[in-house]
Formats: sequence, C-alpha cells, structure tokens
Amino acid sequence: MHQDTTIIYIGLAGLAAIFFFALGYFIRKIHAKGKVKNAEDKARKITEEAKVEAEKIRHEAELQAKDLLLKLRTEFERETKDRRQELIVLEKRLIQKEENLDRKVDILERKDKDIERREHSLSDKEKLVISKEKELEKLLQEEKERLQSISGMTRDEARQLLLKKLEDEVKQEAALMIKRTEEEAKEKADKEARKIIGLAIQRCAADHTVETTVSVVNLPNDEMKGRIIGREGRNIRALEIATGIDVIIDDTPEAVILSGFDPIKREIAKIALERLLEDGRIHPGRIEEIVEKVKKDMENTIREEGEKALFDTGLHGLHPEIIKLLGRLKYRTSYGQNVLQHSVEVAHLMGVMASELKLDFNLAKRIGLLHDIGKAVSHEMEGTHSKLGADLARKYGESENICHAIEAHHQDIEPKTLLAVLVQAADSISATRPGARRETLETYVKRLEKLETIADSFKGVAKAYAIQAGREIRVMVQPDKVSDAQAAVLARDITKKIEEGLEYPGQIKVTVVRETRAVEYAK
Repeated sequence: MHQDTTIIYIGLAGLAAIFFFALGYFIRKIHAKGKVKNAEDKARKITEEAKVEAEKIRHEAELQAKDLLLKLRTEFERETKDRRQELIVLEKRLIQKEENLDRKVDILERKDKDIERREHSLSDKEKLVISKEKELEKLLQEEKERLQSISGMTRDEARQLLLKKLEDEVKQEAALMIKRTEEEAKEKADKEARKIIGLAIQRCAADHTVETTVSVVNLPNDEMKGRIIGREGRNIRALEIATGIDVIIDDTPEAVILSGFDPIKREIAKIALERLLEDGRIHPGRIEEIVEKVKKDMENTIREEGEKALFDTGLHGLHPEIIKLLGRLKYRTSYGQNVLQHSVEVAHLMGVMASELKLDFNLAKRIGLLHDIGKAVSHEMEGTHSKLGADLARKYGESENICHAIEAHHQDIEPKTLLAVLVQAADSISATRPGARRETLETYVKRLEKLETIADSFKGVAKAYAIQAGREIRVMVQPDKVSDAQAAVLARDITKKIEEGLEYPGQIKVTVVRETRAVEYAK
C-alpha cells in the first residue's frame, strides 16, 4: 500500500509537471504575442512619425524652392529691366548720333554747294580782275608818263625817291615794332617775376616782428629797486660796469629798464638780473660772479641758435665758427628787424625762387642764410657788412659763388651770377614786407619830401604828390608845356634821378598825369 501511495504521488507529480509545463508554454506564447504587438505598434508609430517628418521636410523644401524661384525671378526681372533701360539709352544715343550725322551730311552738302557757287563766282571775278589789272597797268603807265613830264624826273630818280621814302617808313615801323616787342617782353618778364616773387612770399610765412633797444625786467615788488641800487648805488654801478648796459630805475611800478644798443650785452644783463632776483643775494661780488656765468651760458646759447637756424633751413656742413656767427645774429637788429630771422627768411625765399628758375636749391638757401653774416662782426671791424661777410665766408671755406653773392647783395660790386641777383631781390622782399622794419617818423617824412622835391625840379611839372607810403609818386604836368610824348620821357628822367639821388627799399612807381581841360560858361 505504501508502494501504491508512492506510485500515486509520483503520478501526481508527473501530472503536475506536465500541467505546469503546459501552463508555462501558454504563458510564454501569450507574452510573445504581446511583445510582437507592442513592436508592431512602435513600428507603426515610427512609420507614421517618419511620414509626418518627411511631409514636413517636403513642405519646407517646397517653400525654399518657391522662395529661391521668386528670388531668381525678381533678380532676373531687375536685370532684364536694367538691360532694357540700357538698351533704351543706347537706342536714344544711336538715334541722336544718326540725327547728328544727318545734320552734318546736310551741312557738308550745303558747303559743297556753296563752294561750287563760289568757284563759279571766283572764276568770273578772276576774269574781271585780269581785265581790271590790264586797264590799271595802262592807266599807271599813262600816269607815270604824265608825272615824268610834270616833275621833270626820270623813272630811276623817281624810283630812288620812292625807295628812300619807303625806307624811312620801314625804319619808323621797325622802331615801333622793336619798342612794342620790348614792352611785351618787359611786361612778360615783369609778370613772371611777380609770379615767382608772389609764390615765394606765399610759401614763406614770416612773423611781423620789430625789436627795440631796451629790455624790461619785472620785479616782485618795488622794494627790490632799493636792493638793486644798493648802498650809495654800488650794486647798480657794479651791474652796469660788468655788463656795459645802462640800468634805468624810474617810477615804472615793479619794473627795471635795461638800455643798450648791443643786444647780446643787454640779454646778458637781463638774465643776470633775473638770476640775482631769484637768488636774493645782491652785492658787487655776487653780481660779477653771476654775470660771468651768464656770459659762458650765452656762448652755448649762441651756438644753439646757429644750429637751430641750420635745422630750420635744412642746411649742413657749415664751419663751427660760421655757426657761432649765425647765432650772434640772433642778438643783432637792423631797423628793428632781427637779423637771424631775416637771414632765415631770405634763405627760404631764395630756395623757392631758385626752384622756380631751375637753379641749385641748396646753394641758393646757403647764400640766403649767409648773406648778412658780416653783421655779426661789423661793430668790431672796419668795412661794410657785405665785404666783411664775403671775407668771413672765404676764410671758413665757402665757395666763390657764395662769397661773390654775399659781397654783391648790396651792389657793392656788380653781380655776375643769377643767384647774386636773386639774393638782392629776396633781401628786399624780407626787408620791405609789412611789419619787418621800423622807420622813424622824421626819416619817413624826409624821404617823402625828398621824393616830391626831385619831381618838382623838372621843367613843366605843376605839382608832385608822394602816395602809397612813398611807394608811388603822382606828377601833374602843365599840358601847354609838356606833350604826351614828352610826358613819357619826363617819367623816365624822374625815375633815373630818384635812383641816383634817393635811398629807398623796394621800388617806386612814377606816374605822370597830363590833363587838358576846356571850360565854357553858359550865360
């Protein structure tokens, strides 16, 4: 029985295993179907999304294609419109050219017709002229025979008389032609010279400066005047002896005036006094010490001023002593005009004019800068500054062209080169420009009176007036004593006498006025 029970249990266990195996099989089958269904759903969903996305991409592509097509169409239409417009313009031009050609053809045809008519007319006139010439020759022959019989002259004698008369007429015409040619050449030369000088003045912009012979030193207070004077005037005497400059202490508030004709000494005195005022120790020993230091510093300053002038003019290669002499010109004046500034100005003017005339630019500027170098020593040595300057230039190795131009710039000798003439012109331009020089009223009035006196000294002059600050003189003549031809001669004679008897800057214009008046009274 126990065995049977075991068999039953074994059978039940087998059945249970079979049942569970079958149950597991069905469950796995059902689960597999569910996965397949899910996979199909996902696949279907992905497919639908892909279709939507593809539809979207297709739609966007269509829109882009439409935009591109629209853009291309717009661009094509614009280009077509531009081309059409160009074609219209070209067509108008062609039409206009055709019309112009038609008009030209018409004009040429009319000209041809006119020429043909003129040829016919000329042919007829030529025949008429030939017949007239024959008649004229016959009449002339008859007239010659009649004249010979009347005058009693042979044909050869009449020919000689006629030739002499023609010769006189030709000489007169030649003289007039020569005079006219000279006037035209002079006018052209004057015009070109004015152009060159005007260009030089425009390109050389100089300051208007006039220097005086006094310097002013400002004081911190009026009490310093007593210290400058010192006990019994010993300080002021020591300063005047050490510098050679007059120290003027007057009622001018907070100022001391230094007076002297030597600008270098005056500058030394000014700097020394300013240093003494800063130092505060003012006594004869200190004054002499400061003045000596300032003199040494002034040597360096003079050399620096000369080097600065070379830099401003772009020149180089000058002797060191020439550079020092140029620096000394900084403290020299001529009619109130600073000589170094004047020299630099003349150098620039020379350079511009030399460039216009195709001359040596650097040589011209060198002459202009050195032309007044003699003024640096003219107060120490005998002779004119032009002669002294030429000697100094030779001494320090400058070329003979430069030395000659320096010596000739005030016509001490006859100029032999064009540059020597140019330096005269540049010197006059710089010296006579407005504000360049100071002229006293007395000298100015005397020059005007002398100018009028020279003009009044000629016969037939009624009255002379100096105008334009002495740059022009108007001469009124008596019309019954001076003819129009004599007026021109009178102007030339007055000009020559002014050149010989009067010194003046620049040029003076002489204008002779001859006026005849007819006056009647109605009663």
